[in-house]
Amino acid sequence: MKIDIHTHIMPDKMPHWTKKFGYGEFIHLEHRNCKACMMKGDTFFREVEENCFLPGPRLVDMENHRVDKQVLSTIPVLFNYWAKPKDGLETARFFNDHIAETVVKDPAHFIGIGTVPLQDVDLAIEEMTRCIHDLKMPGLEIGTNINGENLSEKKFFPFYEAAEKMGCALFIHPWEMMGQSQMTRYWLPWLVGMPAETSRAICSLIFGGVFEKFPLLRIAFAHGGGSFPATLGRIRHGFDVRPDLVAIDNNHDPAEYVHNFWIDSLVHDPDALSFLLKKMGEDKICLGTDYPFPLGELSPGTLIESMEFSNELKEKMLGKNAMKWLGI
Repeated sequence: MKIDIHTHIMPDKMPHWTKKFGYGEFIHLEHRNCKACMMKGDTFFREVEENCFLPGPRLVDMENHRVDKQVLSTIPVLFNYWAKPKDGLETARFFNDHIAETVVKDPAHFIGIGTVPLQDVDLAIEEMTRCIHDLKMPGLEIGTNINGENLSEKKFFPFYEAAEKMGCALFIHPWEMMGQSQMTRYWLPWLVGMPAETSRAICSLIFGGVFEKFPLLRIAFAHGGGSFPATLGRIRHGFDVRPDLVAIDNNHDPAEYVHNFWIDSLVHDPDALSFLLKKMGEDKICLGTDYPFPLGELSPGTLIESMEFSNELKEKMLGKNAMKWLGI
């Protein structure tokens, strides 16, 4: 059983929200000369293939790579946290309804997780409730920061409390990378910023006491946990030598929380995956590919399958660990 916890999808048709709301650079999709162009407001943002918005080509790829199920989540640029709260709620509901409809049409192959307008915690909880109870989703995808605010901010604690009570799994994906404006060349925001952004989120949740206060939260992080696993030694050392700066909200060793969360396997390197196994443990790594984007694993599961792991361990990483994270 292969369950890919990290795949993205978008509707093939979206309202032109920039025109409707009268502000901002909301994404919509324009189909031009057999090409699909993501437009940010009226500016070209990115060209995408059909497998980004149509289930058919996606199913062909899944069959070719022997992927049994994909966990569908929205593309992070569609979070729209910067929008006015009610407008953010409208766009989130649109994307969530689309993912839910995709799952209803083919529940054998797809599991959907939603998005919520975290710029307003009350509205985010309202939409999370709808996702879990009405749309029957097992979880949500959220960003590594909310308009520059760390996930450790106390304003988000009611959201975590509600997620824990509802049994809502959370998938945390980097977006709006810190320092992005200072490294525009060489694709550095994606190569350097994303791993750092994920570590920022993990450290914020640890040091802010979120894992301590909400121990039943089921959280997974994209891209192998970013730079966090490789810098855990530095993080612990900082905690030990400068507790006056680091341990101000939580005085527990950061390493105590390593087994409180899951990560995906998207590291592109057998040595890195072996290191993650040693650091995170065999129960906390799930197959994740970032499908259908080129920075992802282009042949899903190949890295795990190529390793000299036992069949039992491969089964955990390829599917069983994902089921525990999702609570299914």
